[in-house]
Amino acid sequence: MQLTTLIALALPALAGLASGQGASGSGQTTRYWDCCKPSCGWSAKTNSGKLIGTCSKNDQPLNDNGATASACDNGGSAYMCSNQSPWAVNDTVSYGWAAVRINGQTETTWCCACYELTFTSGPVSGKKMVVQASNTGGDLGNNHFDLAIPGGGVGLFNACTNQYGAPSSGWGAQYGGISSRAECDGFPEALKDGCYWRFDWFGGADNPGVSFKQVACPAAIVAKSGCQRSNDAIDETPTQD
Repeated sequence: MQLTTLIALALPALAGLASGQGASGSGQTTRYWDCCKPSCGWSAKTNSGKLIGTCSKNDQPLNDNGATASACDNGGSAYMCSNQSPWAVNDTVSYGWAAVRINGQTETTWCCACYELTFTSGPVSGKKMVVQASNTGGDLGNNHFDLAIPGGGVGLFNACTNQYGAPSSGWGAQYGGISSRAECDGFPEALKDGCYWRFDWFGGADNPGVSFKQVACPAAIVAKSGCQRSNDAIDETPTQD
């Protein structure tokens, strides 16, 4: 195989991202998975009217235009969809979702926007991850990306016990979650791959720093979440799964 072909395969979905406009800078990451309906799944959160997909307790798409209350509210029955777990595109690039807070912006600005994160510390230093903002973290700092990773800790809220029978404080520690890959073996089938991702592609990294820039959302992310901003072109670059 020619060198140019190898380079093309090694950098899927990144070639068209450099033209993305918007926020950029340095930031921090944490991780969570609380099973709650993401905040960008409520109506009127994006300028396109499209929302992050949400699911029933049985992990089926609701297609309710955001009307169902979150399972983290009293009597609510909308949950985070398992297909919003991270996955590796190749050895150096992954896709996923995150709760986000960007300095100087508001939720209606970042909901469903995509950001290319370049990790700057830990075992993933130099790797890239494109995340779509699906949620807003009330306890996040500025330029903060709380990566949605099954088993990453429930944080402030916990619908995982109700949805999947997780322990009362979620799997592992409330903040940080489980500590070993073997613990993923006991996870619900729909969440296992996302849990393994943390210890495989992500190398078990613990809140690595990042540089970030807003980019066009990859088509593969939009296809899963169903959300896109009206001023955001989709990056149709094919991915290598």
